[in-house]
Amino acid sequence: MKYDVTNLKLAAEGKKRIEWAQQDMPVLGEIKKRFTKTKPLRGLKVSACLHVTCETANLIRTLKAGGANVMLVASNPLSTQDDVAASLVKDYGISVMARCGENKQVYYKHLEAAIKHHPDITMDDGADLLSLLHTKYKNQASKVKGSMEETTTGVIRLKALERDGKLLVPIVAVNDAKTKNLFDNRYGTGQSTLDGIIRATDILLAGKNIVVAGYGWCGKGFALRAKGMGANVIVTEVDPVKAIEAVMDGFRVMPMIRAAAIGDLFCTLTGDIHVLRAEHFKKMKDGAIVCNSGHFDVEIDIVSLKKLAKSVRKNVRNYVDEYILSTNRRIYLLGDGRLINLAAAEGHPASVMDMSFATQSLATEYVSKNYKTMESKVYYVPTEIENWIAKAKMKSMGVGIDTLTPEQAKYLDSWEIGT
Repeated sequence: MKYDVTNLKLAAEGKKRIEWAQQDMPVLGEIKKRFTKTKPLRGLKVSACLHVTCETANLIRTLKAGGANVMLVASNPLSTQDDVAASLVKDYGISVMARCGENKQVYYKHLEAAIKHHPDITMDDGADLLSLLHTKYKNQASKVKGSMEETTTGVIRLKALERDGKLLVPIVAVNDAKTKNLFDNRYGTGQSTLDGIIRATDILLAGKNIVVAGYGWCGKGFALRAKGMGANVIVTEVDPVKAIEAVMDGFRVMPMIRAAAIGDLFCTLTGDIHVLRAEHFKKMKDGAIVCNSGHFDVEIDIVSLKKLAKSVRKNVRNYVDEYILSTNRRIYLLGDGRLINLAAAEGHPASVMDMSFATQSLATEYVSKNYKTMESKVYYVPTEIENWIAKAKMKSMGVGIDTLTPEQAKYLDSWEIGT
């Protein structure tokens, strides 16, 4: 077993957190029970590049219960919970290569370790592992039966590879499953992003002008929660349909260049690059706060912000850096521009990750059974998997729904019956 973690002595605390999260992940627990008995992943090597959190730990334990030989590496240098990483190694015998705050060199060293694990199946949160597999380690791509991608950003990258005819392995777009993005992206990101911002700044949201860049599922979730806390929410968008949806959801919509002058706090959730740029920083009021909840740290043009600043004060609070511009206006950057919900907080609550990681687990089982007929393209999660997860989650919550009567089913399945 290979590992590179910060401190194995942290394992006891990590185990408590893993067990606490497990209590709120009943659907994944059901899958783990079945996997323990049937071992659908027996003999398979899995390399997972994910956020190393207590919720992820329960996914990894489920894969191991299914017979997989798993290696876990971090998908973000700041999101690793060091005590959880230590517990996975010490208490559960799982290879983990992840340290909170690891530099870029160590980050890619860990990614390479995941490739050198010679995986049959990979998991990604942003497609960094697959990107490495398609560049430096192309010779190994033919040995990979399939991969799961957990993020919007990663799916965008992999669909671009497919569009260019360069995708070398089958991909299951876990992020695009309704059991993932309708809940994880919307409710998980919405709540955890606010959590990270408040932990970092301790600001009162009520009455603040909060600018939300991007109105996909993550942006919708954050905007809704900020509104619920009394904020005046402004949405910026490039997609006309999403923009008009935001308007009809009761939000002000305007170009970022206008929003820049009136926003108190800015949060990017787009999956794109340089959403906040020099021209926006120049218009921001004194004390403006900027942060990111998209996957990569490229949504805020930090290089331009540094160029505009005559001085920078690091860590004026935990996770807060102060950039003082030539006009003496101050802009506060949170979490180095990385995912604020994981850099300054604990990420999504276990209950919502229950559905996402149940989807990951069953998608992995699906690939293990069907890889021989799968092509090198991006696949959606099969509907039957999503329906099973939704029903299992409802059952765990004590929720029941109706079923169609034979008459109703016949009506919906026919064209003869009219008004």
